[in-house]
Amino acid sequence: MKLLSWNIQWGRGMDGRVDLARTLRTLHQLGDFDVICLQEVAVNFPGLPGSHGENQVALLSAGLPGYAPVYGPATDVPDGRGGRSQFGNIIFSRLPVGQVWRHLLPWPADPAVPSMQRVLVEAVVSTDLGPLRVMTTHLEYYSPIQRQAQIAAIRRLHAEACALSERPYLLEEQGGSFEVFPRPTQALLCGDMNFPAHASERAQMLAPFEAGVPAFQDAWSVLHPDQVHAPTVGIHPVDFVKQPECFDFVFVTEGLAGRLSAHGIDAGTEASDHQPVWVELG
Repeated sequence: MKLLSWNIQWGRGMDGRVDLARTLRTLHQLGDFDVICLQEVAVNFPGLPGSHGENQVALLSAGLPGYAPVYGPATDVPDGRGGRSQFGNIIFSRLPVGQVWRHLLPWPADPAVPSMQRVLVEAVVSTDLGPLRVMTTHLEYYSPIQRQAQIAAIRRLHAEACALSERPYLLEEQGGSFEVFPRPTQALLCGDMNFPAHASERAQMLAPFEAGVPAFQDAWSVLHPDQVHAPTVGIHPVDFVKQPECFDFVFVTEGLAGRLSAHGIDAGTEASDHQPVWVELG
């Protein structure tokens, strides 16, 4: 199974142009992926720099035939013209998709900094390794308070999913809205975490759980235990980091860590202010 994660900055490249065709060309050039997780995908949001209000879910879906899209808007606001503007994350899967969840993450008040609503998109996909949960998110940048609350919520949701996976199905849950679908303990979490690899938030994400809940491991560190994390932002000059850093991670549960065979980062593309990252499990 091959999975790619990329904050596409609504298709806006380092040249300031929003060009979803370029985004798609880059995705196709990078390889053949079973699951593609993208952050900062907009629908009808002309207020974003360089955007003309494109339906980016539709454009990306058209350019990725054979993939099922699972969109999770974090921001959903009126556009002032009777419509809605949306901004969030999307999972594209060419593997069979089971149940899907769209979890709005905590947004505690932090009046000292700008902030926005964040979302965790979760989908169960069927792989040759068995069913697993794929989760993608984009954590708050400006507020450590909010970012830490969001990590705590993701960890709680993971523990909750593991507990639900162990409970027996009840007769009343057959058919209808109560029907229970598989929700495995093994999971992969990816996205723009908006913290560097040396930050305390990474340790928070990787902390052990109570017995029976598999902890997350950093895919890069599993495969490169003695190497500093390769950067995913600041390789091309940006104004939000002083030096190249890793903000984009792939975390896998302990049961999947031994199946990791590759971790890649494309440092060349300038189609976004973040670099694409991918992993392969076998």
